[in-house]
Amino acid sequence: MNESPAIRARGISKSFRDVVALDAVDLEVAAGRIHGVVGPNGAGKTTLLGLLLGLAVADSGRLEILGTPIGRALDTPAGVAGFVDGPGLYPSLTARQNLAALAALRGLGAGTAAIGDVLDRVGLTDVADDRAGGFSLGMRQRLGLAAALLTRPRLLVLDEPSNGLDPAGTRHVHDVLTRLAEQGTCVVLSSHRMDDVEALCCEVTILTTGRVVFSGPLSKLAAGHRELGYRLIVSDRQEARRVAGGTAGVVLVDDAGPRDEMLVVRTVVPALDELVARLVRAGVAIRELAPVISPLEAAFLELTEQPAPPR
Repeated sequence: MNESPAIRARGISKSFRDVVALDAVDLEVAAGRIHGVVGPNGAGKTTLLGLLLGLAVADSGRLEILGTPIGRALDTPAGVAGFVDGPGLYPSLTARQNLAALAALRGLGAGTAAIGDVLDRVGLTDVADDRAGGFSLGMRQRLGLAAALLTRPRLLVLDEPSNGLDPAGTRHVHDVLTRLAEQGTCVVLSSHRMDDVEALCCEVTILTTGRVVFSGPLSKLAAGHRELGYRLIVSDRQEARRVAGGTAGVVLVDDAGPRDEMLVVRTVVPALDELVARLVRAGVAIRELAPVISPLEAAFLELTEQPAPPR
């Protein structure tokens, strides 16, 4: 039996006076998926997340969350949690007290064990009795995630969940969100960090000036016809240059010295595959192969018409 999507939006529009924040946006996300929302500043990401959390209502269009049609009131069905623009916390209370206050406000009846469990899941057990006012940005983000987990959400909406986190903290949060999705929770998150989105999300929506310019699986953004720059670290650069120069569809774009082991080419995936095969046949070891910028970042820059960053 096919279940209804966790989110179904059709033609959602939202304006603030003369500014169109969302312009006829369509979005559909299934349960158990991690969906990224990316776009330049002012693209409408925060507005979209706010609609999903019931912090604002659309001017027009249809929105259904967890099978419930959303009307023109500031409301969401049970099972929705998250935050935008950072979590709201009581700075004078400890992490544990913040969660206890949230539980009381929402009538969750969460006991000490439940609060301790979510603090442990986000890696804040050691600072559970420290005041939130002294927390770093990354620790506040984790406490906001703990607050959302306390409600056992079926839809979790997060704005920059890895903001301020060190690599260990980022991996911890990624593990938490991945496990939630495996258990059937729909996770929608926005991030300016493309590596974050690529590591977590199976699908993405790209917004620019309030409009959707792409929505679908990440794999479609890495389609073989898209030309990208690739960096190769090889054992014999001169031989690799010779092979690359004789491979159809491959363009050498670097001008490094002869002692440099790095080779940079621009090509599409099928031609790159042919280049790799030819290098192997020529006895050239490939020690590293990676895109100069990721397929998601390249698509983002192309679709939103942003200038490519210097490399």
